[in-house]
Amino acid sequence: MFHIYDRINNGEVYVIAEMSANHGGNVFNALEIVRQAAAAGADCVKIQTYTADSLTIDCDNEYFKLKGGLWGGYKLYDLYKDACTPYEWHKAIKDECKKCNIDFLSTPFDNAGVDFLEKLGVEAYKIASFEMVDLALVEYAASKGKPMIISTGMGSPEEIEDAIAACRKAGNEQIILLKCCSAYPAPWDEMHLGNIPDMKKRFNLPIGLSDHSEGSLGAVVGVSLGACVVEKHVCLPGIESADSKFSMSMKDFAKMVSDVRNATRIAKGPDYTLSEKERSSTIFRRSLFAVKDIAEGEEFTYENVKAIRPGYGILPKHLNELIGRKAVRSLKRGEPITEEFLK
Repeated sequence: MFHIYDRINNGEVYVIAEMSANHGGNVFNALEIVRQAAAAGADCVKIQTYTADSLTIDCDNEYFKLKGGLWGGYKLYDLYKDACTPYEWHKAIKDECKKCNIDFLSTPFDNAGVDFLEKLGVEAYKIASFEMVDLALVEYAASKGKPMIISTGMGSPEEIEDAIAACRKAGNEQIILLKCCSAYPAPWDEMHLGNIPDMKKRFNLPIGLSDHSEGSLGAVVGVSLGACVVEKHVCLPGIESADSKFSMSMKDFAKMVSDVRNATRIAKGPDYTLSEKERSSTIFRRSLFAVKDIAEGEEFTYENVKAIRPGYGILPKHLNELIGRKAVRSLKRGEPITEEFLK
């Protein structure tokens, strides 16, 4: 059973550890990522289901060569060939997730990938930002009737609406959108996490965050603004891959998981009821006290009554109501003024 809606409906954050290429071409690294992500508190490990041929063609002309950035100098086909997670590893990774009691998720990049994942028995689909505009792929994955988690990096509101419509055309209403900045790493001033509450209102769907920024600050801000899912790339120490330079160490990931869970707790509300600790602190508020001895029948004045700490007397708002009244009994200096003196 896929647990994303259990988390969301309980007001919690669902945390996805994205493996991507960080296995470094070794299945044992992939399984270790699962184990360490589970120990760090992740709800899910996500991989990617593609071959180089799923994404592009083997072509040497300039259109297919990357210039600048993390992958400058790579030919697209070669990058995807190096970074992919072999199909024959998928079952072992999924089984390891089950053994570690966390969900398994993958991103398909073509219909054949969807078909493969269906045979594997996946319980949800993730659509990458770059594939969000491939509406035929979105609709085909959605037609399987499972939760659709869609990253929206680079997407205009109209393009996001198109992807939602593709899911609904397939009869699938189980849609979760992830705010995303498709830059690696994502600069602070380009993340626009203020879109999260706007997206919740605009699309009336659960909104999460696929976070490519450094550290955990983006994730904490995201959940504080209402993100109910956080996806983060994770890596093992010493393993170089196409994605390792913008991925989070497991130690930092564990801290991020703790931070986002606590941020969710902190941001709860509105709720004006007093906690047990707050209730016990009310005794240190100000209240009305006799600051001089007051005889029975003597008038209350601004000289013999003051609002001071602690809070055993009536609230300071009653001071003007009290002034001029006569004491129904004598009071010693330092004695609280109680309700009986207002009757």
